[in-house]
Amino acid sequence: MPTDSASPLLIGLSEVEAGARLKDEGFNELPRSDRRTVFGIVLEVVREPMLALLLGGGAIYLVLGDFKEALILLVFASLSVIITVVQESRTERVLEALRDLTSPRALVIRDGDRKRIAGRDVVRGDLLVLSEGDRVAADAMLLQADDIQADESLLTGESLPVRKIARNEAGDALAQRPGGDDQPVVYSGSLMVRGSGIAEVIATGARSEIGKIGQTLGTMQTEPPRLQTQTRKLVRVFGLIGGAFSILVVVLYGTLRGGWLDAVLAGITVGMSMLPEEFPVVLTVFMAMGAWRISQARVLTRRAAAIEALGSATVLCTDKTGTLTENRMSVAELRSPTGETFRPRADGDLPPAFRNLLDTGLLAAAPDPFDPMDRALHRLADEHLPGGAGARSLVHSYGLRRDLLAITQVWRDPDDIGNFVVAAKGAPEAIARMCGLSDADLQQLSGMVDAMAADGLRVLGVARAAHPNDDWPETQLGFGFAFLGLVGLADPLREAVPAAVADCRTAGIRVVMITGDYPATARAIAREAGIASETSITGDEIARLDDATLAQRLKSTTVFARIMPEQKLRIVEALKADGEVVAMTGDGVNDAPSLKAAHIGIAMGGRGTDVAREASSIVLLDDDFASIVKAIRLGRRIYDNLVKAMAFIFAVHVPIAGLAILPLLFGLPILLGPIHIAFLEMIIDPVCSIVFEAETAEDDVMLRKPRAPEQPLFSGALIGWGLVQGLLVFALVAGVFVIGQFRAMPETELRALTFFALVLSFVCLIFVNRSFSTSILAALRRPNPMLGVVLAIVAGVLGLSLAWPWLRELFRFGPLHGDDLALTAGAALAVLILLELIKPLWRGRLGGAPSRRPVEA
Repeated sequence: MPTDSASPLLIGLSEVEAGARLKDEGFNELPRSDRRTVFGIVLEVVREPMLALLLGGGAIYLVLGDFKEALILLVFASLSVIITVVQESRTERVLEALRDLTSPRALVIRDGDRKRIAGRDVVRGDLLVLSEGDRVAADAMLLQADDIQADESLLTGESLPVRKIARNEAGDALAQRPGGDDQPVVYSGSLMVRGSGIAEVIATGARSEIGKIGQTLGTMQTEPPRLQTQTRKLVRVFGLIGGAFSILVVVLYGTLRGGWLDAVLAGITVGMSMLPEEFPVVLTVFMAMGAWRISQARVLTRRAAAIEALGSATVLCTDKTGTLTENRMSVAELRSPTGETFRPRADGDLPPAFRNLLDTGLLAAAPDPFDPMDRALHRLADEHLPGGAGARSLVHSYGLRRDLLAITQVWRDPDDIGNFVVAAKGAPEAIARMCGLSDADLQQLSGMVDAMAADGLRVLGVARAAHPNDDWPETQLGFGFAFLGLVGLADPLREAVPAAVADCRTAGIRVVMITGDYPATARAIAREAGIASETSITGDEIARLDDATLAQRLKSTTVFARIMPEQKLRIVEALKADGEVVAMTGDGVNDAPSLKAAHIGIAMGGRGTDVAREASSIVLLDDDFASIVKAIRLGRRIYDNLVKAMAFIFAVHVPIAGLAILPLLFGLPILLGPIHIAFLEMIIDPVCSIVFEAETAEDDVMLRKPRAPEQPLFSGALIGWGLVQGLLVFALVAGVFVIGQFRAMPETELRALTFFALVLSFVCLIFVNRSFSTSILAALRRPNPMLGVVLAIVAGVLGLSLAWPWLRELFRFGPLHGDDLALTAGAALAVLILLELIKPLWRGRLGGAPSRRPVEA
């Protein structure tokens, strides 16, 4: 290839022209959508309806002049904001660390000189100088190409490199789309694995193929989390009911007792008792703690709300290259001309009959390779051929030609100075032509190639010759080659994948493989992974199907091959339209639109691109497919525990509301004020809910089918169970209150007595709700270190409320005696015993929901 940069063809842009284009068209950078600032995260949190109500309540108390209680309410609200902001900001910082610190540097020709510049400074019209191992900085048309092969897997999903040719060789057929051999265009983000060349930049930044996908992402809206949607609906219902009761209380209090300011305070108290202000705190704690727990499995949660969706996924759409496979070619099979085979992973030591085949394949590979197939041959030779090429030196080589797809390298043999070893590898038909095989041999060779291709292998032929002098023939056909056999290469499956797929199937999750690779390869990998591969469909077939027919085919198809990026998106959208909860894994730019469209987008943190990571809601930091199963298990555990916490919260609101309304109806002293209710809902409830978050997974968590997507978190059974618990607690605590009235206890002592009975009953509700599927005795055998912590906190708070004068005055409590405490403990114990007797009646309705359809093996 010419290298004179002073040639008219290779002058390139001037610095002035490059600067003007950089100013007009912008930097050569990928779109960075969906990146949130701390201020943006705060706005998201404050917009939560219940949190906004709590902040509003604090503001009202400031207006009314009760600064102490207003300050406490605002502090409680602020804690919720801080927890969320810290968690989300930490996640964004981790993602920023994953991003490449600088864009790839590029060697360009400007003003006739070669200079190295940052990739972001490359502009349209620049001349890129490309060499083996370079990362291409922008889409570019090849003006000169010397035996170029490029890895475009980030754009196409295919692990094998593709051949590139110069523009003048391509003629009029200038296909400009990633993937496919003999194209004259190289693409931003692809890797040069062989050869060298010079290319003129035709597109940068958002106008490149990578950038176009980024623009598509910018027009897509992420679907709001189901849990968040359901919670907001429930909050609106509670808000309407609580608002109506508040107005009613204000009117009744003001009319019957006089004192409209007190009436407003009573109305606010009743409203607070009926509105679940602690929901935002509990949800935030669960999602933040859930994200932390999942991070221990090397899974980064970009959107905490995706955790609940992960546990309910029904379909897992996975890419093949780099996700199921290692994205690293390896030699899967050696086959002799007589049909004998050697499989390195299964057959142990290399038999002598295959040593010459492997040695020749190594000699035909580049000595310091970038090509993944050459690297695979080197790795196998390192294992079975100590010394490799030995002292032999490379003296001549022949590259790939469009009319002869083979590579030949000539080596000097140190043991025979006058003799040269000639090694060739390439397409089997090209090697057969070079060896001059007979028709019978060609027929036998064709059968062997077809059998290996059916197993998903990329097949190379290998041949060897001897040459007596350094008078090299003009082409490779001038050597007298002998055919040695075939080499089958494959992108190997990750070791943990079959077990992970089996776990998904047991959990009722259908695994679907979507790849840009060929059908035979896709089916072979699917079989090895344990994915049903009897039915498959190609991208060309999908293009001919309407939406209704595609939706029908999706019900039974698990392998999709030769799929284009827009077709991945169409598959995900069709599955969602059919009511599936879709998780999508991927690492390439081509996966980004479908990652963003899926309910749960799962990107690879190591091999994955920035675009894929930013489009996803979950990132696998170790690129391990098995981590998905760990995340699903944790997602189900978190959701189970969240249901338990919600049942607890429903239950505690019933007696709180009842005790706030009861005195008003019967003309009795007001027991609970805003500070008591805020304390119960913003301290006791969330602290107690931490116990549920720390609960270990139920034994059957991965044996259940996913819950039906339409099943609400707040089901009728859950609400009913909460009401049953709450009404029982209310009845018993009200009984304690009546006993205190009968004893003619002072108002402050009566308030303390009732409050203690209420809090101890709540503690008993924790034990009742720790498990829906087992008894309290079985649950007690499960470790939960947070339970002891919470019990100590509750005991400490209750003790301080009686012993610390400031806190006692704040709560307006009087002293309690031993018989008073025994009465409260007896009421709480009665709650525990009665609910444990009732709980078996609710187990079936509170357990895991059945799947809508069985998952095929």
